[in-house]
Amino acid sequence: MDKISVIVPCYNEEEVISKFVEEIKKVIFHLKKVSFEIIFVDDGSTDNTLHLIKEYCKEKQFRYISFSRNFGKEAAMLAGLKYSTGNFVAIMDADLQDPPDLLEEMYMILKTEDYDSVGTRRITRKGEPAIRSFFARLFYKIIHKMSKVEMVDGARDFRLMKRNMVDAILELKEYNRYSKGIFSFVGFKTKWLEYENIKRVAGTTKWNFKNLFVYAIEGICSFTTLPLYISFFFAFLSFLFGIVGLFLKISFDLKIIFIIISIFFTFLFLCLGVFALYISKMYLEIKNRPVYIIRETDERNSHKRILN
Repeated sequence: MDKISVIVPCYNEEEVISKFVEEIKKVIFHLKKVSFEIIFVDDGSTDNTLHLIKEYCKEKQFRYISFSRNFGKEAAMLAGLKYSTGNFVAIMDADLQDPPDLLEEMYMILKTEDYDSVGTRRITRKGEPAIRSFFARLFYKIIHKMSKVEMVDGARDFRLMKRNMVDAILELKEYNRYSKGIFSFVGFKTKWLEYENIKRVAGTTKWNFKNLFVYAIEGICSFTTLPLYISFFFAFLSFLFGIVGLFLKISFDLKIIFIIISIFFTFLFLCLGVFALYISKMYLEIKNRPVYIIRETDERNSHKRILN
């Protein structure tokens, strides 16, 4: 019998957990010939999320992992992948923006067609703030130009993968993780299912503009070194502006020197900022700290080690 592990990262999702469980049980009912395990990963929630998860985990198909603090969604997905035991593994959000009823179609595709994973992507961003949609599209345009790894515009973390792809993902040990890039980096054949953007059934998104910006920078640093080469170009421009400014000051004593000096330092600090960003990523990798720490888990997971 095939087994599908469904990984559900949760951070302060008490308003949606019950609705999610209701929907995922419908999928379990329809796929009677498939075994399921639902792995909730509590990412240091400060509300009633963990308590609700524990109540559902009294049923045999539900399991949970609870972090010692908030480590982020990337850490939660990694923990779920490591604890999964199914020969098919899905990742999806608890807020029902990832429609659980697509799991049946995704499973049938992997059983009948020559694919290793089925991913999902939104074909519209209806309901999102306009400025957020603009910068999201801008990010994908930039990353397409800068990286050799394909990034699909509108791609969600919601996907179903065969075990061989999951094992390949777990071979990548980096601390700074950008899963959308990792899914593409490991290769394997992926089929994309498209659907309209769906609003959260309750609660508020944890992804504000600041978090999305930091996540975008993480993606760029993880999958391209082109900004470093661009920095050398800016450093060269800074040198030219410095020479021109010095020449104008000595020869003509022009006031424009202050403008040129300002441009010079702008380029200079931009270069230093890019170098510092990459060095900071190297520093975090070298320290080799765990991506997450588990505070508690259900008895079926208790034999596994605490750190990642």
